[in-house]
Amino acid sequence: MPLQRLTQVLEAHVSDLESKGTAKGSEAVVTAVLPPADGKGPRFLLQGQGNRPFLRMNSNSYLGMGLRPEVLEAEEEGTRRFGAGPGAVRFISGTYEVHVELERALARFHGREDAMLFSSAYATVMGTVSSLLTPESVAISDELNHNCIINAVRLARPLDKRVYPHLDLKVLETQLEEFKGKARRAVVITDGIFSMRGDHAPMDRIMEIAQRHDPDYPENVVVVMDDSHGVGAFGETGRGTEEYTSSPPVDVLIGTLGKAFGVNGGYVASTAPLIRYLRETAPFYIYSNPITPGEANAALKALRILDSAEGRELLRRLRALTRRFEEGLVRLGLETIPGEHPVVPLMVRDTAKTRALVRHLFQHGVLATGLAYPVVPRGSEEIRFQINADHTEGDIDYVLEVLGSFPG
Repeated sequence: MPLQRLTQVLEAHVSDLESKGTAKGSEAVVTAVLPPADGKGPRFLLQGQGNRPFLRMNSNSYLGMGLRPEVLEAEEEGTRRFGAGPGAVRFISGTYEVHVELERALARFHGREDAMLFSSAYATVMGTVSSLLTPESVAISDELNHNCIINAVRLARPLDKRVYPHLDLKVLETQLEEFKGKARRAVVITDGIFSMRGDHAPMDRIMEIAQRHDPDYPENVVVVMDDSHGVGAFGETGRGTEEYTSSPPVDVLIGTLGKAFGVNGGYVASTAPLIRYLRETAPFYIYSNPITPGEANAALKALRILDSAEGRELLRRLRALTRRFEEGLVRLGLETIPGEHPVVPLMVRDTAKTRALVRHLFQHGVLATGLAYPVVPRGSEEIRFQINADHTEGDIDYVLEVLGSFPG
């Protein structure tokens, strides 16, 4: 069946996205990774660009774990032991010893009773939040929360939902007051690190507000934090936004293995009864294959590196490189949002200039992601730079040099 009529509708939709500037466009295809050499970090070759190497400044691999020989060897060893894939969803035949070992290690790392793995962080949020929200619950969410949180709330169809202005805790408290006597359960949901800006939620204050209002809800005020960009990249030992803000443990902590750990997959850590409930109710867990045994073994190795003196040294290096880049932007007279997280936004505040600057960087062998109107509001256009621990000081200085040479 040729589907001509449907094809016309789909093509028109994509054309509309392109005309509005919201289409993602073609994806860069990496054809090879060049190891660090001559004072430079890893470089990447792209399809259609010949042998011209690129410095990647738009990667979530904050600690460079994905290219570490020990992590690669662990993935190979796990694959040799158990095979390339899990074979089925976990309740049928897909749980391997290394999955269980990794879950226990993540629970210990976060000081929780239990943890469980999902196929991705997106699936973790979708499965966890949708399972915690009931028709008698209210969802309260920060306006800059990630797309996965927005879609999880939509999927759950709670009694009601409220969105508070970014980091406006007075409004958050007002919303909790509003649903006293109306909802049995309040679920406060926030990113730990807001990935477009690199700023963080004040989890210590959010937990204090939640604890104060908790007696007013028969089934508690439950705080859910997606700290996918925080764990492994933020805090003295990489335990994320909780550690950085000296917060009490949040009720439900979501993390990823696909950013600072450099592998693939997501996870949630909480109390043993809550994790047991999710294993029985979260469709994104029950009906999806887990990460492969090789991936689980690689993630376990990355976690062990992070939770060591070597990991703390990687974090110190990451903070130093981040500070070097931020200070360099300021010296150039450019605007940023300062902070210790390795997401460093360059606030351009003009759509045409943002796109031109991204092209300028690309022409000089630097990969960076621009966010322009209408993806972000007018006046909030930016380039999101992401510092990695396997960058060098020379890499940072080169990017600053390229930015300084921009004629616009």
